[in-house]
Amino acid sequence: MIIGIDASRANRKFKTGTEWYSYYLITELAKIDSKNQYILYTDKPLIGGLADLAAEDDSANSGEINKRGWQISKSPFGNFRVKILKWPFTYFWTQIRLSYEMLIHRVDILFIPAHTLPIIHPKKSIVTIHDIGFEHFAKLYSSDQIGPASGLTSKVLNFLAKLFTWGKFQPNILDYHRWSTKFALKNAKIIIAVSEFTKQELVELYKADAKKIKVIYNGFNGQLYRQISDQEKIKQVLNKYDIKTPYIFYVGRLEKKKNTAKLVEAYAIMRQKFGDIKHKLVLAGSAGFGFDEVKYIISEFNFEENIIITGWIPEADMPYIYNGAALFVFPSLYEGFGIPLLQAMACRVPIAASNTASIPEVVKNSALLFNPENKQDMAEKMAKLLLDKQLSGELVNRGFARSKDFSLAKCAQETLALMEKM
Repeated sequence: MIIGIDASRANRKFKTGTEWYSYYLITELAKIDSKNQYILYTDKPLIGGLADLAAEDDSANSGEINKRGWQISKSPFGNFRVKILKWPFTYFWTQIRLSYEMLIHRVDILFIPAHTLPIIHPKKSIVTIHDIGFEHFAKLYSSDQIGPASGLTSKVLNFLAKLFTWGKFQPNILDYHRWSTKFALKNAKIIIAVSEFTKQELVELYKADAKKIKVIYNGFNGQLYRQISDQEKIKQVLNKYDIKTPYIFYVGRLEKKKNTAKLVEAYAIMRQKFGDIKHKLVLAGSAGFGFDEVKYIISEFNFEENIIITGWIPEADMPYIYNGAALFVFPSLYEGFGIPLLQAMACRVPIAASNTASIPEVVKNSALLFNPENKQDMAEKMAKLLLDKQLSGELVNRGFARSKDFSLAKCAQETLALMEKM
């Protein structure tokens, strides 16, 4: 059986949730499947661990590329190939270039790890849908135009978008989220949802067929994310980002849908109300839609010295920052899953998190939950975990045990079983 996988997201340098999901699923499939043949499709040469799936780390350089666009790559069983599908634009690679590839060189199964199924695809196609937060919080998502904002190309894209969607959608990011989700639900043979919550959302909001939706939980890198006793190494990594202990840790995009601005306000309330708490707040992640508001609130409270913004952090450093934290906070308004929760639990860090969406399903009874819309509640729950060491210790133990329910190997095995049943 030949299985094609869209590896374009997994190949991004600055990975976040869906990119790491794609990356690790590919690397795990390479470890466990010796029977099937795989083709990884990408818009750019694969780098790091994707370029050499047999390597022990993520340090490999991209392999040689022949005239037909095949990139030389390695895998444990020699059954992975890489095909670079060149495309001159930064938009619609999936819908045009990958569609064309499926038309002339169709595979037995096409697996899309993140939402967007090409218009032309095999009957046996699988798509992972991570969340549909854009349906609940449309204002928190970018509605920027895809492609040029004006000119002939813009007019052509507008015409084509209206033509192919019967006038229902325009070529902007928000509409593309909506259209691609509906298209995948209708046309993919199987949909993978990353939580029961996401599956229920798809059934309720889109009237999707529940029988074609399979829940497969995300995994995490358990070898990387663990309790670390090397305090000197932790200190070295913290110094690299000018992080002073004690601190509260947040990781994710700094944007509206992650509720980062309200976290800053809650932090300010906590510092004002609980004078004994002197912890810094460390915000790790790339700037997103609404980052200006985050900066403004920090300035309003004169917290430039108390709130540390690190930017995106390479994954190799992340476990050390988790291990150095007194508390991990996850204030998101909406999550399809929330991989950082697993990472924090595995590193034995107490968690204060939102009581919404999939978060209670993931953490169960191993975190102190708050209303993400209520700054006072968020502030008090963070303070409670910092001040109540007994409660904090109990939640840490529960979280560590809960993290054992999730693994990359399990995620890959269940995904492979799904493909082989097809």
